[in-house]
Amino acid sequence: MQTIARAIRQLYPISDSTFRQLAALMEKLELPKGHILFREGEITNKVFFIEQGIARAFCYRNDQEVTFWFGAEGDLIFSYYSYIANKPGYETIELLEKSEVYVMDLNRLQELYLTNIELANWGRKLAEYELIKTEERFMAFQFQSATERYKSLLEHNPQLVQRVQLSQIASYLGVTQVTLSRIRAEVR
Repeated sequence: MQTIARAIRQLYPISDSTFRQLAALMEKLELPKGHILFREGEITNKVFFIEQGIARAFCYRNDQEVTFWFGAEGDLIFSYYSYIANKPGYETIELLEKSEVYVMDLNRLQELYLTNIELANWGRKLAEYELIKTEERFMAFQFQSATERYKSLLEHNPQLVQRVQLSQIASYLGVTQVTLSRIRAEVR
């Protein structure tokens, strides 16, 4: 649970006692590659913390999978739409490697927010951070070429290229696999 503790404290410095309170509500799961944590169209009340492994979020559009997020060690996974609006999420979350995750009920996390100011502040920082990431991704699609988006991916998440199928990276970048092959050759 060291990776998760480091990631949580990197976002907002919580005390050891607060982390123990949070960790006490988590259950460790070891899951196989290809495991679906939750599906598009479901309301989910779980949050997953990735200790080891990698995951992706995708949805189906025009009979194709569109990947729009990758998560790795230290990242959290939950459906924001389910969490905030209590409505079915638009994403499916799939593990891309054999993974070790910790799962927690979102309602229990909400209860901790009400009783622990450190966790409430951590939750606020998490929301702010996720908003910034979403805005950066939106801006990249508005103003960067596919080559620039690929270079940014290499700069910020170089492990993805080694651990994720090229078809999923192409989808994430909004290009075909052929275009991604051209971009990769150009970048080398």
